[in-house]
Amino acid sequence: MLFFCPSCGNILIIEEDTNCHRFTCNTCPYISKIRRKISTKTFPRLKEVDHVLGGKAAWENVDSTDAECPTCGHKRAYFMQIQTRSADEPMTTFYKCCNHECNHTWRD
Repeated sequence: MLFFCPSCGNILIIEEDTNCHRFTCNTCPYISKIRRKISTKTFPRLKEVDHVLGGKAAWENVDSTDAECPTCGHKRAYFMQIQTRSADEPMTTFYKCCNHECNHTWRD
């Protein structure tokens, strides 16, 4: 909350006096003691975080390959490749277990 000088219109600053705090103006002699505490808190609403791989929709039309799931040992997994680093680095391969009870995801 900003307060402005009623005399010249400049923004007031807060100074500590010997027994209290006060508003003072840097350009004119205006001074006003602070008689009560004025404070407000507003917390920003956090943005909803998107899933890095696009959520469930990203896995709808992907191919499967021979890969063993490290969690359940199933021998087949869906896979997709995404460029996660700079263009001169290789693509990252993400896997999702074909066993619908497991659905474990991992990367290579």
